[in-house]
Amino acid sequence: MAFQSTVITTQPQVSVSQYTVSDWTTNLGDCCDDCGICMCATCVPCILACRVAQDHGESCCLPCLPGAMVALRTSMRHKYRIEGSVCNDSMVMTCCALCGLCQMAREQKTRE
Repeated sequence: MAFQSTVITTQPQVSVSQYTVSDWTTNLGDCCDDCGICMCATCVPCILACRVAQDHGESCCLPCLPGAMVALRTSMRHKYRIEGSVCNDSMVMTCCALCGLCQMAREQKTRE
């Protein structure tokens, strides 16, 4: 009884998908780049927050929950593959919430 030996000369190849990370399309301080969004955030921020949440696929009531805008910003960063951290999201939404809200609204408008 003879055994045949098979010599393997190549290794299986693994393909790796590239994961690109980007920045926000506008800066945090570019609130006046879109006057409609800026005026809405200035006069009725709760309406803009509800719209941003709904456009992201969340409930309109989301902005009423404590910490929810930080979670929404983090979720948006992940969806659009924007570089950043939860700590940074928390600082933005704590220290300059209206600018952060405007930035999220502009990002949605640009990307969709």
